[in-house]
Formats: sequence, C-alpha cells, structure tokens
Amino acid sequence: MDKKPETNPIPQIIRDILFIANTLIDVGLRTDGTIDRRFRDLADPKVPANSTPVEGVKSYDVTTNPCWFRVFVLDMTTKKLPVIVYYHGGGFAYYGPDSAAFDGLCRRFASMLPAIVVSASYRLIPEHRYPTQYEDGFNLLKFLDEDKNRNKLPKNADLQNCFVFGDSAGGNLAHHVCIRAAQYKFQQIKVIGLVALQPYFGGQQRAASELASENRLGLHLNQTDFYWNVFQPHSTDETWDRDHEVINVSGPRAADISGLDFPATLVVVGGRDILEDWQRNYYAWLKNSGKEAYMEEYEYTFHGFYTFPELAEAKHLISVVVKDFVNKQMNMNTRPHSRL
Repeated sequence: MDKKPETNPIPQIIRDILFIANTLIDVGLRTDGTIDRRFRDLADPKVPANSTPVEGVKSYDVTTNPCWFRVFVLDMTTKKLPVIVYYHGGGFAYYGPDSAAFDGLCRRFASMLPAIVVSASYRLIPEHRYPTQYEDGFNLLKFLDEDKNRNKLPKNADLQNCFVFGDSAGGNLAHHVCIRAAQYKFQQIKVIGLVALQPYFGGQQRAASELASENRLGLHLNQTDFYWNVFQPHSTDETWDRDHEVINVSGPRAADISGLDFPATLVVVGGRDILEDWQRNYYAWLKNSGKEAYMEEYEYTFHGFYTFPELAEAKHLISVVVKDFVNKQMNMNTRPHSRL
C-alpha cells in the first residue's frame, strides 16, 4: 500500500469552516428536541444532478417515495463496474445526496475507484425516529434488487460486486443494512464489502476520546448527545438507552453476527475524532466475531475529513486505501467458493 501522506497542520480555512458549521448547528438545536435547520442550511449548499460530466462523472436522480437517490456514472466507459450504495452522515439529522459535500465525495468515489455510486437519501430525525432510517436504508437495496428497477442503473452496473459505504451516522446505518442484507435472499445483489468512514456509535459510559475534547474537531459531544436523544422512538417496549444494539454495536447487548455471512469491512478512524474509541471497539468486535476486518487510521484527522478534497489524507483514503479494499474484495469474489 502506498505510503500515507506526511502530516501537515490543518489549514486555517478548514478550521474556520468547521467552527462556522458547528456554530450554526448548535444554534439550531432546541431544548424541546426539535431542530431549526435554517441555520445549518446556510452552510449546506445543494447542487442539482448533472447530465453533463463534471470531473468525468455524470449524475441523475431517481425517486422511490418517500425517498430518492442520486446515481453517479463514470462517462465514456462500458466496462462492468462495482456498485457502491452510499449513506451520508449528519447525525441522522442533516444533509442529503444533493448536499454539495456529499455530491462531490460520491463523484470522487465514482471517478477514482472507479465505480457506479448510488447515494441514498433517508428520512431524518427528529421528525422521523428510529427505526425509520434503517428501513429506508435497507429498502433501497431491495429496490435495486428488483428486476423491474434494473433500468434505474446503467447497464454496466455489476450488482454481484456491491459495496455498502457510509460515513458517520451513515456508517452506523451501513453496518445495520449489512446485517439485514446478510439475512436476506437477494435475486441480483451480492454485498461483498462494507466501508465505514468514522462511523457514529456510542454507549452509556463515555469513551475516553469523548472526554478528551482538546484538539478534537468536526463533531461536538453536545451534538452527539442531542442526536441520540431524539433518535430513540417515542414509545417502545424494549429497554432503550445508549447501550442499545443499534447505538453501542459492540457493547453488552450487541447483536450476534458470528453466524452471518457479514461482508468484509474497512473501518476508517481519525485521531482527532471524539468517536475514535467507539470505532476501534467496533473493529475489535468484528474481529472477535470472526469477520474479515481492516482498520485504517489517520492520526491527525478530524471527523468528516474525507469531505475536504484539498486534504492529502482525503485523497489518499480514496485513491489508495478504499481502492485497494474494493479491488481485493472484487478479486476474492471472482474466485470459486472464495467465501465459503
């Protein structure tokens, strides 16, 4: 694997962007558990799909009701390409496939891997609480698997080489989608890999990385607390706290995946992310569950660093780490009985 880029100070302009974004988020979090998104939307520009290639990639939107997705297609190629289903981050509360940050990120995945990328929307909290996001996420896979919807993707989309990607809350969502996928008999789709970019997990007891706030950028503890509080359903018969299996996925009430054909997983960790300890626990839990798992750490990166293409670490992540992982899993998938 190519050498990681040398560590450089985070540019001041990125620090300023993170400060402004977090300030706008904090202003919109209300004590009654609602969110005023007008403030955060000021720093969340939307971009339309573009049939004219941008950086060599075209895009178009598909409505599924109540959700929709955006497809990114590398121009001027008929070669069979893997399909990446991408779930965006944002604490389950913000963003969509048309958010400029995620439109750009998915475009880079499409061109640099290369792949056909399906960027998913899902209904947001607090208006739509758990398990809505998980239902929306898995329903997209079922939609893509149906014969009648095959024309929603390009002819060179290889659903037998399907990957599920997600960042932050989308990484949490991607994990749970993969659990359900491992228990479902698809007609066309074969999920062979999961990429969890700084996935959003938690637990009843604070992790050390959550308490060590110095030099932590991109996500604040008050925000994660708020999101988890308004994520939980209004009423439920089950025990609900932050050790619930959908939050503390590697905790005392974790789901048993040891008997599932859970896909190979790449976990990406940032050393200045307040969630890094939960992500390390997740990686260790996957290994202890007998699953194929890899962890890549960028020691000096913050939560969400991959959305800043000017950072050398963001380029390295896609062009080297993720690309190597995708190629390895595709090569294994072509071998007879490679996963038996």
